[in-house]
Order: sequence, then C-alpha cells, then structure tokens
Amino acid sequence: MAFSSRPSDAQWGALEPAPWAVPPLLGCDTLVALPPATADGSTVFAKNSDRPALESQPLVQVPPRRHRPGSRVRCQYVSIPQVRETRGFIGSQPHWLWGLEHGVNDCRVAIGNETVFSREPPGGEALLGMDLVRLGLERSQTAREALGVITDLLETYGQGGPGHLGTTFSYHNSFLMADPAEAWILETSGKQWAAREVDGVGNISNHISIEDDWSLASADLEEYAVERGWWAPGRGRIRFAGAFRDTGARPSHYSAGRFDRARGLLEESKGRLAPQDMMRFLRDHGESGTILPEQRDPETADFFTLCMHADPLPMTTASMLARLRPQWDGLPDLWVSLAAPCTGVFLPLYLEGDVPTAYARGGVSFDANSPWWRFKAFQDAVLDRPRRDLVRLQQHWGEWEQELAFRSERLAMEVRTLQSRSDRDAVRRQTSRFMEENLEEALRRLDAWQAGDEVAR
Repeated sequence: MAFSSRPSDAQWGALEPAPWAVPPLLGCDTLVALPPATADGSTVFAKNSDRPALESQPLVQVPPRRHRPGSRVRCQYVSIPQVRETRGFIGSQPHWLWGLEHGVNDCRVAIGNETVFSREPPGGEALLGMDLVRLGLERSQTAREALGVITDLLETYGQGGPGHLGTTFSYHNSFLMADPAEAWILETSGKQWAAREVDGVGNISNHISIEDDWSLASADLEEYAVERGWWAPGRGRIRFAGAFRDTGARPSHYSAGRFDRARGLLEESKGRLAPQDMMRFLRDHGESGTILPEQRDPETADFFTLCMHADPLPMTTASMLARLRPQWDGLPDLWVSLAAPCTGVFLPLYLEGDVPTAYARGGVSFDANSPWWRFKAFQDAVLDRPRRDLVRLQQHWGEWEQELAFRSERLAMEVRTLQSRSDRDAVRRQTSRFMEENLEEALRRLDAWQAGDEVAR
C-alpha cells in the first residue's frame, strides 16, 4: 500500500495564514550534557523545534564571510550594523525567516531558542529570537561570547515582532548555548535578562525557570522589576522567574511536564550520555517511550511530550543534536532529523564538508524535491496507520542509524589519515560525498517503505 505524498485538504487549509493574536500552543525543548556527564568527554547538545505543522524547515549551510566596513545586515524586521567577519554555520531555518531555530557554527558553538511568557507585554517589530540565534552563531567563538553577543543586541535593539507567518503574535525568548567546554542558559523579558551557567546537564522548555541561581543578569534587573510591582525590595536576591514569569499565559502542565521529563532523562544517564541517548530523548513520548500513545488527553501533562504532537498545530518539525569537541576527530559534528523524529531518521552532517543543497529546499507548499516535505508527508502517513507500523519503522531506522554510526567511524579513520597529510580538500570531498550518499539512501528507504517493500521493512 503506497502512502500519499500530498497533504490532505484539511492540511492544506492549515497553510493559510491564521489571524492569531496568540497561537493555541507553542513548544520546543533544548538539552545539553557537558563533560564529564557524557561518555566520551564531548559536549552533546540537542533540540526539538516545535512549529506550525505545515511550516517547512529547511536546513541551510552558510560559509564564513567578510563584510565591508559600515555595512548593515537585514534581519527579519530590522537592520543592524554588520560585523567585519561572520562565522560559517549549519542551521535549521523556517522557510520564511532570516533567523534560525537552532544551529552550530564552525567554532563548534551550538545555540537554540524557546518561546517563554513574561508579565511584560511583548514589544513591536525588533529582533526575533530566531534572529538572535543566527547572530549569536555568526558572531561568536565560544558559548560565553555568544551570551554576550545576544544580550548586547537584546539591550540595544529589543525583541519582538510576529514569529509565526500570518499572525500578530510576538513573544519573549530563552536560549541555550554550548561549546566543547561550557554551556549557558539565558532567559529574557523584553530587554531584561538573567543567565545561568550549566553544571553537568541542563535543559530549557517554554517557561522562565531561572530563580535566584543566576550567574549574570541585566544591570537594572531588580530596579526594573521593583518599579513595576513585580518584586518587593528587601526580599533578597531577585528571583527572575518569580518576578517575570507569567503563569497565566499557558497552563503550567503545558511545559512543566516536558521540562521535568527532559531533566529526568538527563540525570538518569549522566556520566554515560552519548548522541544516541539524545536521539532517544528527542523521540520521547513520555512513559510510552518513543511510541506515540494511542489515547492522549490534552488536559494532562502526558499529552505534551518532548516529541510534540499537539494536534493540529504545532508539532515537532525539525530536530538536531550536536557533538562538540575542541579538536575535530573526524566523526560527525551534528545529526539532523526532518519533521518529527519519531518517524524520521537522524542523518550525520559535517562542518568540514558541503551539506547537500537539497536540504535547503522548502517553501510554503508540498514539494516533491524537498527532503523536509517528503519526510513530513511520510510522517503523516505513518501516524495514520496502526501502531505496529510505527514500532516496525522505528526498528528499521534504528538499525540503519547503527549502520550509519559504523560507517561514520570508518570514514573518521580515513579522514584522520588525510588530516595528517594536511589534505583538507580531500577531507571535504569525502565528507561531502558521504552526506550526499546518506540523504539519497534515506529517501530511497522512505520510498521503499511507502511502496510496501518488505526488504525495507
């Protein structure tokens, strides 16, 4: 039985701009594990991007660039002065946005953002959270530097403007940024902010969570909160969440369950965390593991899982995990999954290679040449079939991911030999070809499954 590769009429209707002031739900979860919480001493960073279900999210690669003195860069809504040099990066980019949901730059800095809700009304058109993710990647060589870049821009230009196509909805942001040595959590409200350095493992979801445990904060944080009646003087060190968090904007179980689940998974595996563990976490559907429960009650925390299926909008539309090391060892820098990770496969990518241009194809409507749209249509078909098909599919992708890990190890040996000869061109050819072959094979396997090929199943 072949699956349809075209969204249904009801799904096409969801593509029409929605006149929301506030969308029904917003999501995202970002996790990090630092050495020695990881098995091999690397930093492992992971994020699920939860966006409108039919908003394609292509993957883009932008090289490092030099810019003319005095030039400016146009972000989503505002232009700001450009810096002299920008870092190269690989990032996940909703098709209509300039900014990114998450990404990794060529210095091995990874950043992702989340929607959070504050007592302060969101501002007008300024920098989007996705703009700040991209600017942080382009302008930093460490996580600490990225923190400074983002907070400086935030205090100068502010944040705001519609973050969803066809809506008027504006929101505040939190960020998690990491490099091979450290990671930082940054939470914001307008131009105010607080940041906490991560100790071992850390995660963020869709609520302000930093209390009085912040490491750095905006200079007038307490004064600002006191003036607005959100904090009483003399109560001790200001609690950022206590002063700024809006608990009425969304039911607390909407993000609290996901936040606690991610923290629990990280703590359970601390000391032995590997990229494969993060893949499992990003596919997590609560106590049912990676298999989406057949019965789900939206009034309970179990409905909102790390792999988001908040029918009909939004849901997890792209996932990324990165393995960050001070010196590249020839293994993949990141793995990406298109559409929901519970029905997809994580494919390895390399900063030292040319990512296949097909990944960057997206757009507002279904495109058979777009890997994202292919995986999205496949996801919808699989989730419409019996539960046993999803179990079988996950086993199939899991076995192939193990094979990809073996091939990556073999390629790493070849790459290290080429590096010892200082043959960077050969390294780039090898990694580029490997990425191209993997994407082609992933799409062949997807087509074989759709066609009912028993070999693929």
